[in-house]
Amino acid sequence: MKLYMVRHGETDWNKARRIQGQVDIPLNEFGRRLAKKTALGLADVPFDLCYTSPMSRAKETAKLILQGRETPVIEDERIIEMAFGEFEGKCCAKSGWNLPEEFRRFFDGPERYQAPSGGEDFAAVKKRTKEFLEELYGKEEYRDSSILITTHGAALAGLLNNIKGRSLAEYWDGGVHKNCAVTEVEVVGGKPYIVSENVAYYDDEVEPWED
Repeated sequence: MKLYMVRHGETDWNKARRIQGQVDIPLNEFGRRLAKKTALGLADVPFDLCYTSPMSRAKETAKLILQGRETPVIEDERIIEMAFGEFEGKCCAKSGWNLPEEFRRFFDGPERYQAPSGGEDFAAVKKRTKEFLEELYGKEEYRDSSILITTHGAALAGLLNNIKGRSLAEYWDGGVHKNCAVTEVEVVGGKPYIVSENVAYYDDEVEPWED
């Protein structure tokens, strides 16, 4: 089994450094361009199926990558973005910061991050992404499949945190992946091995999320 995990393309809220969480913000034109370039980079991968977050930005990314194919697409709530509750829509850019100071633990101390009202903590995201992966590994019919997974920054970090067997304190050891960057994972005998991580098939400049 081969997994190709992709963070969705850019949105206007990504560009403005506003926290999206589970607000359904669509791709912008630049995000669509990144997805189309990623499709070219993955053109030789014979995808058998795709799992996507139910958010439109992830679904459209999958659709653009799979353009011209008849690959089945399955929505799965377990790979939806982390819920940020009352923080959703707020700016986390240094120049327009309007979040409580404790939000800085989000990157600097994820094991100590406390979810706001209506939000999730990292343990919750790690749990649901682990359940998703374990179910996938256990499907004998997928043993020789190539699977596209389109998801989000924090959810993808949760998937990788599980794959690497790391602690919550190490949740961000790979940073926030670029929009439309691809991580390839090979699963052998139920065990995952990272082949490549955070590979972009475009040369456009994409600013780091946390700046």
